[in-house]
Amino acid sequence: MSEGKHAQLGDLVSSPQSGVSVNSEDRPHRAGEIGVLKTSAVYAGQFRPGENKAVLPGERDRVRVPVVKGSIIISRMNTPEFVGASCYVDQNHDTLFLPDRLWRVLPKDGASTNMRWLSYVLLSDQFRRHVDTYATGTSGSMKNLSKANLLGFEFASPPQDHQSKIAEILDTLDEAIRGTEAVVAKLKAIKQGLLHDLLTRGIDANGDLRPPHTESPHLYKETLLGWRPKEWDVESLGDASESIIDGPFGSNLKTEHYVEEPGVRVVRLQNIQDGYFDDTEKAYIRESHAAKLARNEVVPGDVLIASLGDDGHPVGRSCRYPFEYPSAINKADCFRFRGKPCCRNGFVTLFLNGEIARRQARGYEQGVTMKRINLGNLRKIKIWLPKPAEQEAIEQRAEAANASHSEWLSELVKLRLQKSGLMDDLLTGRVAVTPLL
Repeated sequence: MSEGKHAQLGDLVSSPQSGVSVNSEDRPHRAGEIGVLKTSAVYAGQFRPGENKAVLPGERDRVRVPVVKGSIIISRMNTPEFVGASCYVDQNHDTLFLPDRLWRVLPKDGASTNMRWLSYVLLSDQFRRHVDTYATGTSGSMKNLSKANLLGFEFASPPQDHQSKIAEILDTLDEAIRGTEAVVAKLKAIKQGLLHDLLTRGIDANGDLRPPHTESPHLYKETLLGWRPKEWDVESLGDASESIIDGPFGSNLKTEHYVEEPGVRVVRLQNIQDGYFDDTEKAYIRESHAAKLARNEVVPGDVLIASLGDDGHPVGRSCRYPFEYPSAINKADCFRFRGKPCCRNGFVTLFLNGEIARRQARGYEQGVTMKRINLGNLRKIKIWLPKPAEQEAIEQRAEAANASHSEWLSELVKLRLQKSGLMDDLLTGRVAVTPLL
């Protein structure tokens, strides 16, 4: 164990300060203007200053609580998944201010606290469990965290030099993760170009991409969604499905139902990425409770579709549930799709991650701070269906192009798992940081 003691958050930081709601335009502020942060400015432990709305001139005098260097911003009110989300701010943003749904915390006078280290503490599983326990609210879609419960969070607090070293180690891993994310993004762009061609031109009998419409218009038919090969059918997602369901209501899957491994796996929103299943975060429920949710069973090969999203994680993104995994249960906000014989699950996954489906999903989006699509509208999305043999050929071509992308994604997952393990070891004191000083 590393030297140190346990402390409550209130011992280390001043009382949280929240901003105020002001009238604004739904666009980022420009030069000479000021902005109020959106809730989405705090996402996945990162501060995104571009997520703000321009404050109207007549409201400028009402703003308070600016974004300052060395502070931590915490979401005090959000959906159950994101209440308590936080991020560290590494520079001053003189023209940005907090809304009433976000808190700013600063070091308490006299407290020797490395705020970068503390920001990692607030991203830990231990803090997530604390939030899940104490966040309140009668609405299943919105929860609140009180100041008293935030400041009452208790955790291991090592000496300041240990805090700094822990922050340095985790910062180094974060830098490696960001670099790998950049490579993944570049390969993704290349893959998306090919995917667009595959989903709009398909593969002919010779195994080649069809010529584009501009070169061979006689091979295509015009639709409201664009030009498609003449021999392709069009179906709604609902009509093409053997079954498509949403997750259980919140009352059917509560905090007390969750257990440590072993148990029945729960598929959550953060597992569903753009074309791949992210296994970084795992959750399990009791087998006895999973039996009550048989309708929500997910089996290997099923298509998983996200009902929630933001600019970085689009609504309707999809992936396959891995073939080597045991059966699971899908959580709220995660749809499960199984195709009819005419509709291969792999092809549907590709199509839902393509621009034609994304454009339709955006037309059905609801919500302001967090975009969502409901099951009824998801079922309306139109998909283009080649014959199953061509669907399979398109899948195989896409898989070949995906190899390099998948390799880097695998490296990214490893880095995230390494960070998760180190956070748990270092922040709880299970592994001493003393030899690294």
